[in-house]
Amino acid sequence: MTVSTTGISLERFTLTFTVPTAYLSACKEAIFSAGAGQQYPGSGHYTHVCFETPGICQFKPEKGAQPNIGTVGELVRVEEIKVEVLCVGREVVRRAVEKLKEAHPYEEVAYGVVKLEDF
Repeated sequence: MTVSTTGISLERFTLTFTVPTAYLSACKEAIFSAGAGQQYPGSGHYTHVCFETPGICQFKPEKGAQPNIGTVGELVRVEEIKVEVLCVGREVVRRAVEKLKEAHPYEEVAYGVVKLEDF
């Protein structure tokens, strides 16, 4: 979907990621500092907008991994939060992913980016 706030057409994306609850605030502040979570179109009077869903993440670090949580060779289950946030503009979503990777505790960050279409 494209949005025009100043006559310039911008693409919209949804950034989705999971994060252990202890690191939720740091990761959200990181992506918000990159411009994610500003609601357009509309009045534009909202920032720091996201949707959060609690869940359980499961993984097993294998040889060569350097896990922040858990031990190599052992199955780990961690309470995490799934965050979904709107990013307006390709550069905003790129910066948000970069900032997320810097703030997130895992060596492999679980995230996805979906381009939104206007129907």
